[in-house]
Order: sequence, then structure tokens, then C-alpha cells
Amino acid sequence: MPGAPAPPAKSAPSHESISLWRRHGPGVSRRAVPLAGFRDRAPSARLIASIPRRAPVASAAPAAADTSSGIVGRPWRTRDVRLVLEDGSVWRGSGFGAAGTEVGEVVFNTSITGYQEVMTDPSYRGQFVCFTYPHIGNVGVNADDSESSECHLRAVIVRDLSICVSNYRATQTLGEYCAERGVIGIADVDTRALTKRIRESGSLVGVISTDVAVSDEELLQRAKNWTIVGKDLLSVVSCTEPYEWRDTTGEEWEFSEGVREGNGAAQFHVVAYDFGIKHNIMQRLKAHGCKVTVVPADYPASKVMEMDPDGVFFSNGPGDPSAAPYAVENASEVLGKVPVFGICMGHQILGQAFGGSTFKLKFGHHGANHPIRIMDTGRIEVSSQNHNFAVDPETLPPGVEVTHINLNDGTCAGMVYEEKKAMTIQYHPEASPGPHDADVCFEKFVEMMRSEKLKAR
Repeated sequence: MPGAPAPPAKSAPSHESISLWRRHGPGVSRRAVPLAGFRDRAPSARLIASIPRRAPVASAAPAAADTSSGIVGRPWRTRDVRLVLEDGSVWRGSGFGAAGTEVGEVVFNTSITGYQEVMTDPSYRGQFVCFTYPHIGNVGVNADDSESSECHLRAVIVRDLSICVSNYRATQTLGEYCAERGVIGIADVDTRALTKRIRESGSLVGVISTDVAVSDEELLQRAKNWTIVGKDLLSVVSCTEPYEWRDTTGEEWEFSEGVREGNGAAQFHVVAYDFGIKHNIMQRLKAHGCKVTVVPADYPASKVMEMDPDGVFFSNGPGDPSAAPYAVENASEVLGKVPVFGICMGHQILGQAFGGSTFKLKFGHHGANHPIRIMDTGRIEVSSQNHNFAVDPETLPPGVEVTHINLNDGTCAGMVYEEKKAMTIQYHPEASPGPHDADVCFEKFVEMMRSEKLKAR
């Protein structure tokens, strides 16, 4: 505008302004913290006492200082734990949790949330889990989110272990939990590089150790002499006696309007084979109107049928499915008598009972973001997965329809054998952690049982 005064030129920030920004961040103004005498002003004892302080997290504490000689130790964690892989590579990191030496198969999990659920999933028995999400431990561990009563994996591998816990439900830090459950933790590992190595080489056996007296060569030999192939781990993680599961999904966590309307009233009796069953699977069955009786992995099919079930469920579980012939035999005896539903290990057990075979995947499927295509509708589900083996569709007999495909690698992710009243999926419909896309599978199982009941009238 003619005659209007020009706006004042912006001056460069002063040295004092830059110093203030570095101390307090860009959101702090000169008015908030006057510069006059700022450096000379000492905080009062009352101010210092009023600052809230957390108790130090044991799992992330820096190395203790040796003050006896007047020399102060390192103020950071030391790389005192080794992970030695069967390919000869050595990965050093900072330890937390338990001490000792463990051997297991190293796999990576791509879930962003839910590390407590992952650690308590019995399907991880015999494995070390490398979390690809870098920041782990920030929400601690609570009393409600565990998927079983134990921590089944042998070690956890993380990039950055949180130095504090921020969650109103937390009762422990991750380090405290691992120490209590005998699980070795290793932090400050380049998990991106480790994941790339596993993707390129396939799942690798590793040995993790806090024992400095054992050489890298000794740990390497232990890794080379161990394998998960051929190991029956179902009987290790399974219950020993039948019992009835009574808990359902909590009201605050229920996401299905249809389930809310049904109010969890028991309409069907389901006998669930425990191959390493997760709590949320049983809660979802209960929420969908099922009375759930859980039986051990080797429970005879004849005794199951004596319970007069409306359906039989075959759960998830760890290890090699071909190493559990007793489970396949029991599944074969049940097929065709009542509706059956298998997930993960149950999918692989039923695949063998159909007449097919299984094979080991290169590095498995572990995470909460795996895309699945349903063949007849083209619908895409984002699924939660955790398995190292798959059913070979080329070995399945006529009559078995492959209904779901994993879009990452094209492997069989679901089957229906209509003649035998059977359906399976190679992922977790209950998620925990993960998306709820596949909860509809429980609805389909309930519909199969309802249809059979109507036919029997």
C-alpha cells in the first residue's frame, strides 16, 4: 500500500536465543524464561524436590561405576551379551532380563505393538524373536495381556530397550518380566541387518549367552548341532488334563456388534485340542456362544467324541507338524463326524489328516500385517501370523479346496473339505496382537455347527 511503512526486517537469532532453544526447545520463549542472569541462577532446593522422578529401570541401567579407586565407570550399557548364529556371524548387544546360555531358532516378527502377547504365545517355543519395530518395552508388562501362563520363547532381540515405562496398566518393566521368567534379552542390536540376513539365508539357529567364559567357537558348535525340524513341541506346551475355559472377551475390548447382541450365551459345545492354544482364541470362541472344553494334545479322539461335542477345534502350536503323528491320527478319526476348525498348527495337522504333507518355509510368517486373499470373493484380509511350516497344496486329495492364499508368497492359507465338514486357516483369527479382519472365521465355524444341528433334527 502506498505510503505504508515497511515492515521491520527480521534480525538473525542472537547467541543467547540459540542457547535458550538448545536448552528448552523451540517452544520456550524469552518471556517464559528471562535471559537476564539465567546462567547464574541456581535452582532452589524446593524446585528440585518437586520434580517427579521415576524409579530407575533395572533392565536398562548403565554399567555400575567403580568408585573405590576414584574412577567413574561408563555411563552407558555395555555390550555384554553375544548372539552367535549357525552361519558364524556374531552379534553383540547389551543384556537385560535373565542370565545364561540358550539355543533356539531365530525368527523376526514385524508387529508394531503387542510384544507381551508375542512373548507369551506358545507357538514361539524353541525360538528367539527379533522384533523389527525398534522401540520395545515402552508400555511395560501387565497382568491381563498374556496369551498363556508362561513366556515360551527363549530370548528376545531388540534394537532399543525403553528406559522408562508409560502405561497405566503396567505392573513390571520388560526387563523385570524377562528376569522373572528366565528369558534372556539382548538390546542395542542392529535388528534391521539381522532381519535382512534371515530373509536372505532363511531362519537360522542361534545361541545367545551372557557367559564370557564360553568362546564364540563353542557357541557356534552348539548352534550347528541343534534344529527345530523333527521336534514335537506340542506335548511340551499342552495342558495335561481336560478343563473348561470360562472367560470371554471383556466388554471394553469387544469389537463385534453381533457378539455384543448374542451376549456370549452358550449354544454349542466345542472341544479344543490344546497344541499351545492362546487365551484369546478361547475367549473368542466363548464370546461367539461356545462352551469350550480344552483337552491335551494327545487326548484320544474316542474320548473327545464321548463328550458329545458340536464341533472340534485344533489350535495353534510350536514345532514341526510332521513330528506329531498322534495328533494327525486323532484328527483323522474326528473328520466327518462333527464340524472341525483348525488354525495354524491345527491347519497343518488337518492338512496331513486330509492326506497332504507339510514343508518348512524359508523364514516363516511372523507378524500382524500379512495380506490374505479369499479365493471365491477376492476379499483381502490383513492377518496376524506365526508359523514356520505350510501345507503343500500339490499333495492334497481331490475334494479339498484351497480357499485362502498368502499374498506375500502364494502359500496355502486356508482350506475347506466339505465332505469331511472341515475348515482351516493358516493364521490367527483372534489376532492378539493384530487386526480383527479374520474374526469372521469364528462366525463361519459357528454357522457350520448350527447347520449340522438343524440337519440332525
